[in-house]
Amino acid sequence: MNELYLKESRTKRLKILHIAGWYPSKKNPVAGIFVREHVKASSLYNDVVVLYGEGVDREIRGFYQIEDDMEEGIRTLRVYYKKFPKFPIFKKISYFFYLWAIFRAFAKLLKEGFKPDIIHAHVYFAGVPAILLGMRYKIPVIITEHFTGFPRGLVKGFKRLMAKFAFERAAVVCPVSEDLGKHIKRLGIRARFEVIPNVVDTSLFSPPAACEGKDEGKKRLLTVALLDPKKGIPYLLEALAQLRKKRDDFVLDIVGDGPNRAEYEELTRKLGLQDIVRFHGLKTKQEVAEFMRKADVFVLPSEWENLPCVIIEAMASGLPIVATNVGGIPEIVNNEAGILVPPKDAQALAQALSDVLENLDQYQGERIAWQAKQRFSREVVGQMLDNLYKELVRAKGAGGKL
Repeated sequence: MNELYLKESRTKRLKILHIAGWYPSKKNPVAGIFVREHVKASSLYNDVVVLYGEGVDREIRGFYQIEDDMEEGIRTLRVYYKKFPKFPIFKKISYFFYLWAIFRAFAKLLKEGFKPDIIHAHVYFAGVPAILLGMRYKIPVIITEHFTGFPRGLVKGFKRLMAKFAFERAAVVCPVSEDLGKHIKRLGIRARFEVIPNVVDTSLFSPPAACEGKDEGKKRLLTVALLDPKKGIPYLLEALAQLRKKRDDFVLDIVGDGPNRAEYEELTRKLGLQDIVRFHGLKTKQEVAEFMRKADVFVLPSEWENLPCVIIEAMASGLPIVATNVGGIPEIVNNEAGILVPPKDAQALAQALSDVLENLDQYQGERIAWQAKQRFSREVVGQMLDNLYKELVRAKGAGGKL
């Protein structure tokens, strides 16, 4: 950590309100976990509050209900609003309930004396209430975007109108990768763009100590992913079936869960891989970090990505990477850190895994971890955010355009 920077920042801390479109919850503890990491990075140098709206089917009092608590040291307001059945017209009605609930929670903060210097929204649909509040109270708004729907062409119709409304009125739009920013611009959206990447907790994800050592015997491949089609797990399993014809010195640990888990377990059996592929289900961040310390290679065969936190975490753990050449992955994985292959290509994936396993001693774990720390640590990203916050506050004070 830059201790001098942290010391100076403590003397001029700003009030930052994060309005999150996605955020971890009891129901889904991994949803939007990358947003929480941004919030934690932001909290190193400023005073932050999180406001998260969640639609629910259960009965609530009135149109919304607010839970106000401290979560991992950060004040978090969870605003529950009534969610209607999943028909297009009803989803639009639910969104207006969402807006109303966010506005009421903001009014609660104002009444208590918390008027933010900056509103920092995460995901375009949370940017809409952020912009409306920013316009009403003359507060600069930043929007961080994470959604893979932009490169996948899923932001259409009403969603596109929301994105255009929010992005073009924000002081700054911060995609997490250059690739994501490029796809947002292709929608004809004109805004100030600044890439601010995802975050890794380097106090948790780091190379194993020399005394820990790796298990002798078979090499351990690791993937951490939601088990759904866009993560490309069938191509990985097919690649392993091909690779096993050449060598039998590896196993694969799959950490994560999702709607296609049973299908992938069945494919594992059909390919005769059940003795070397292990499905571990959802794990905590601490448990994932332990898996990474014991692994030899990290693999992610996704069909779509932005800037995957799991790759950054694997790099911070000193692991060489085999991944697909999609989204923002080429922006973070260079030749020193691993090999990239085309998506949906089991043969190329098998060859890359073979090459990395054959040349493991050529990958310098400490060097890979250092690269991740220099670019993606909480301290580094926190400083990037803090610099941006203070720039916008200065511009506001000087009468500049928000």
